[in-house]
Amino acid sequence: MKTLNKVASVTVLFWLMKIVATTLGETLGDFISMTLQLGYGTGMLITAIFFTIILSIQLTLKKYIPVVFWMVIIATTTLGTEISDFTDRTLGAGYFLGSVMLITFLFLTLFIWYKSYHNLEVYPIFQKRKEVLYWIAILFSNSLGTAFGDFLSDNLGLSYLNGALITGCIIIVVVLLHYFTRLNHVLLFWIAFIFTRPFGATFGDFLTKPLSNGGLNLGTANASIVSLILLSMMVIFSHLNSFRKKSSTV
Repeated sequence: MKTLNKVASVTVLFWLMKIVATTLGETLGDFISMTLQLGYGTGMLITAIFFTIILSIQLTLKKYIPVVFWMVIIATTTLGTEISDFTDRTLGAGYFLGSVMLITFLFLTLFIWYKSYHNLEVYPIFQKRKEVLYWIAILFSNSLGTAFGDFLSDNLGLSYLNGALITGCIIIVVVLLHYFTRLNHVLLFWIAFIFTRPFGATFGDFLTKPLSNGGLNLGTANASIVSLILLSMMVIFSHLNSFRKKSSTV
C-alpha cells in the first residue's frame, strides 16, 4: 500500500537543500529590508504575504511536490529573517531575549503537536492539522536560528565565518549522534533543523557583508541569485529522483 505523504523525506539531499535555502532566506530577507531600504516591518509584511500564499497552495496539494515544498521552506526562512530582525532590532528585544521568545513559541508548537498526535515524527505527514503544526514549527525554528546566528556575530563578537564554522561543527556532532548513538532521532532532527538556520544565516552574512566587517562583499542580490540557482538545481534533481522512484514501482 502506498504511503500518503506531503513533505520531503529526511536525507542528505534534504539537509543540503535546507542549508542552501536558509542561506537564500538570509540574503533575500536582507535584500528586501536593507538593500531595498524597505525596513523590517515592511519586509515582514511582504514575506508574510508570500508565505501565506505559497503555504495555502501547499496545504491544498494531495502529495509531495518538491518545487512547492521548497518554495514554502524558502518562504519560512525569508519570513523568519524578517521576524527575527523586526523583533530584535525594531522592537528592541535584543538577540538574547528574541531567541528566548522564539524558542518558547517553538516549544509551545511542539507541545501542542505532541499532545495532539503523541509523537513528533516529521515524515510522513498527510493530515492537514499536523502539516500546519509542522510548518509553524519550521517557521519558528528558522526565526530562532536567525536570532541565534546574529547573537553569535553581534553579541559574542564572532566573525561571520567563525559563526558558520561553529554552527557547522554542531551540525556535524548531531549527525554523528544520529548514526552512532541511540538518541531520539526526532529530537536530533529538530536540533539539526534549528542549527542549520544560523549556519545559513552566518554564511549568508559572510557572503554579503563588506570586507571591513569580515564578509566577501558579494552583495545580497548576487548571493541570493547564486543560492537560488543552486537550490533550483537540487529541486530539479529531487523531481527527477521522485519520477524515477515512481516509475520503478509501476
